[in-house]
Formats: sequence, C-alpha cells, structure tokens
Amino acid sequence: MIKVITYGTYDLLHYGHIRLLERAKALGDYLIVGVTADDFDKTRGKINVQQTLMERVEAVKATGIADEIIIEEYEGQKIDDIKRYGVDIFTVGSDWVGTFDYLNEYCKVVYLDRTQGVSSTEIRSEKGNIRLGIVGEGPLVTKHIDESCFVNGLEISAICSLSDNIKDVAKRKNIVICSNYNDLLKKCDAVYVVSHPEKHYEHIKQALENNKHVLCESPMSLSNADCTELFKYAKDKQLILMETVKTAFATAYNRLMLLVKSGKIGEVTSIEATCTSMRDLNKSISPDYSKIWNSICAWGPTALLPVFQILGTEYCQKKTVTRLIDEKHQFDAFTKVDFIYNESVASIKVGKGVKSEGNLVISGTKGYVYVPAPWWKTDYFEIRYENPVENKRYFYQLDGEGIRYELVSFCKAIKTGKPDSYVGEKITQAITTVMEDFYSHKDVTFIK
Repeated sequence: MIKVITYGTYDLLHYGHIRLLERAKALGDYLIVGVTADDFDKTRGKINVQQTLMERVEAVKATGIADEIIIEEYEGQKIDDIKRYGVDIFTVGSDWVGTFDYLNEYCKVVYLDRTQGVSSTEIRSEKGNIRLGIVGEGPLVTKHIDESCFVNGLEISAICSLSDNIKDVAKRKNIVICSNYNDLLKKCDAVYVVSHPEKHYEHIKQALENNKHVLCESPMSLSNADCTELFKYAKDKQLILMETVKTAFATAYNRLMLLVKSGKIGEVTSIEATCTSMRDLNKSISPDYSKIWNSICAWGPTALLPVFQILGTEYCQKKTVTRLIDEKHQFDAFTKVDFIYNESVASIKVGKGVKSEGNLVISGTKGYVYVPAPWWKTDYFEIRYENPVENKRYFYQLDGEGIRYELVSFCKAIKTGKPDSYVGEKITQAITTVMEDFYSHKDVTFIK
C-alpha cells in the first residue's frame, strides 16, 4: 500500500482544494491530510483564517477524499509524521516548489499544479475590503497603519489627526488625510478611535450615528452610563462596537489564560500587574497634560485585563491610591488600585511618571505564573512550582504586538455580525467603572 501525505489550512474549502486532494489521493492508495492548527498558521503569517480548526477539519472530512486526518501543530512535524505513518509520498501545491525538497531524504516529494484563479485569499478579498478610518494621535495610529497590510480584506482609507508625524506616514502610504471627523466618516465603513479618552464617547456616538462600525482603544468611556448607552445604540443599529486592548489578542497571553483557568496553578489567590512608561513625559521639559493620556487611562485597561478575566468583575472592595502631577487635567504620575474578592486579591500599579519592573505574577494554591517585563507584550511566560523540577516555560511568537490579530478579529466581527470575546462587554463595563471612580474620586486617596 502506497501512503500519501499532504498538508494545508483548508480555510473556506473550495474547488481548488478539492482538486488538489483528489490528485494527491490518485498518487497512492491511502491519503493522510494534515490540517494546520490556528497557532501554527499564525507563525507562518496566516492570520486571516476565517474558520476554526474544527470547522476546517470537518470540511476536509466531508469531502470523503481523506482516509485519515491529522493536525499539524509545530515546525518540523512533517518529518515526524512521515516516519510515524510510514509515508511513501509527500505532496503539496506547486506554489511551494523547492521548499520541501529536504523531505526527499525521507520519502518521494511531488509538487502538484494548483487550480488557477482559485484561492482562499481571493475568496476572502472578493467579499469586499473594509475601509477603516482612524481618528486620534500617538504611536498606536502609525502601528495600526503598518499592521493593516497584514490583514486581507482591510484597508486604511483615511485618517484624522493633528500629528505631523502621522500625516507624513499617511502620505507615504497614500492614505487620505481629513481635516475634520465628519469628512473621515464619509470615507470609511468602520472607525478606529484612538483619540484622547475624554473624546471617545463623542467620536463613538458620531460614528454609530453615521452607521459605522467602531473599534475603540480602551477605555471606551469615562462614564459607565455612557458606555451602556453606546453598547445599546450599537446593538439597536446592528453595528459592531468593540473595545480593544492589544495584549488580549496575543497568542501567549491567551494560552496563559487557558492554563490558569484550567487549574494549572490551582485556585488563584492573588494577581499583581505592573505597567509603566516615561515616553510621553520625556518629549519635552513642560508636557501638555491636556493632550497626553494619563497613567490610569494609558495603562489601567491593560493591567486590569488579567484581573477581570481571571477573578471576574464582581469584586467586594476597591481602593485607589494616586499621585497627581496636574490636578486640572487629572494627570496621575502613578496609581495603585487594590481589589478584594471573596477568596482572592489583586493589585495593579500604573505610571507615566515613575518606572518600575513591568511584570505580571498570578499566584495560586499549587504554583504561580510569572510573565517578565514587558508582560503586556507577552511571548513568553513560566509556570513555577514549589519543586523547581516541575517548572515549565512557554514560548509563543508575537507578531505586531497583537495589533494585526486585533484587526483580524474586528474584520471577522463585522462580517459575521458577532462581536469578539477577547475583551467583551462585561469587562469593558468594569474597566469603565474603574475610570469613572478615579475621575469622581470615589475611594481614591491622593499622595504627594
């Protein structure tokens, strides 16, 4: 019996896939099909996969062509599979010619001509590009412009910004520069809001009124009532409204969450998250605090993310200690927020006027998770136990700080009509409550 093996993503399974599988089967007597896992696809740059792994496996299974279906999860697995299954022929599409010649040492390699004019990328593109407009300032604007090129079906159509640096980037990318927000809304299908937090409500509401989907940098609002109103308005108009914290979209961070929630370190008793930076304050001797995000808005949502995702949003008590360096604009150089839950505690420290070790520690009854600085760019973490021999390290590639995955998720939400679950409305509301309490000085102690 001649065994043949082939691999693919098989997203949005189409005629080209089926023809390739049929021709692969014709090479031998038994066909093994490897379907690539989501994480492995990401390491290969395939971030626009529309279907889940199980949906893709079921689609291949439904063709009736494969005798056996396996999952491809890691680099170098092809050699392992060829040896494990006693494969005689490895085959793949001709667009990979030469790439897998090294496998000739283990079996025969055959490159098959692909069906011309048919691809999953083209199918996704045919559904129409989403034109994204960006309003706001800061480095996140340029990062989103750069990362958008990795997302099929998305184009940055216009920006509305006061920054000359951002305008220069837009010009180089042939992106329309709008002098006012109304003009921007006429040139896009969706808006990414990264303006000052005090303007978020206004910009989101105006976008929704103009039937635009919205992706907003956290915090979505500084008022819980405003936040509730915006979500209801978006639902009534059947529009996507998403808050984004880029850390939430990092593969390593998601795996960390799954391991913690599965009980890998036992019951979580404490979470400590620290996020600090000095970049904005170093730009000039006398910073304009009216234009710079303060510590609680810039870093608070990121630090709060693991707290609310693991321990939930129903805390019993919250206490905030802060040091303001500009009372008029409520600019905090440093803020510490402590939470007490029924069976656990949490603490976040954020600052734009202090510098500290930016790590994340999640303590449990069996062990703890340690994520080194800068933990918000998670690509590596450790689970540590009383017996060091049991310690385990986890590595995951992080491309684009999670921004490209965030944009993919937003596009998918628009096309399916279902908001993502990376942050979620409940956590958005909890973050907004912390912001509102800070600005209203509820349970806040001020230090000099």
